[in-house]
Amino acid sequence: MLDRTNYFVKEHVGLLKLTDAYDIIDPETQQQLGVAQEKLSFLVQALRLVIDKRVLPTKVEISDKANGPALLTMKRGITLLRSRIEILDGSGQAIGYFKSKLFSLGGGFFVYDMRDQLIAEVKGDWKGWNFKFIDASGNEKGSVSKKWAGIGKELFTTADNYMISIAEDFKANAGLLLAAGLAIDIVYKER
Repeated sequence: MLDRTNYFVKEHVGLLKLTDAYDIIDPETQQQLGVAQEKLSFLVQALRLVIDKRVLPTKVEISDKANGPALLTMKRGITLLRSRIEILDGSGQAIGYFKSKLFSLGGGFFVYDMRDQLIAEVKGDWKGWNFKFIDASGNEKGSVSKKWAGIGKELFTTADNYMISIAEDFKANAGLLLAAGLAIDIVYKER
């Protein structure tokens, strides 16, 4: 699953849900490639009823099937001004992290490897619906774009659909950029 250049991410719709879940789909075949699920303690879930979830810690596991072993895990602690999201591989080893920008018109963050080397910058447009992956040399290496889900879903839910595309020559970073695409929704879009 982590060696592709295109992913369609579809957030599950739910009434009064305290955790988020996403289907990861191959946009060409419509085959489900995997799932991303928030795994939260009961205390954090309860705190979400009274505190903005963007401030509280979160943990998202990306696997090839529901409740399967994690291929990647995204972890964020309590956040006040800037988010730092750590990315762990299936064995629990850190492979990189994201650091949100302090000020940004359309939202965005930086993607680093564990040697603190900048891999990419995620830059949002002024609407905050489309994002670009820009490598350390300033070249566009992928994008995340929001896909219209229909008037009922758009008006009455926070569930969003995204298309994540990665340049062929940047495919070695597919896992980090898939996680970055999910982080856009988790860090910037969920309320």
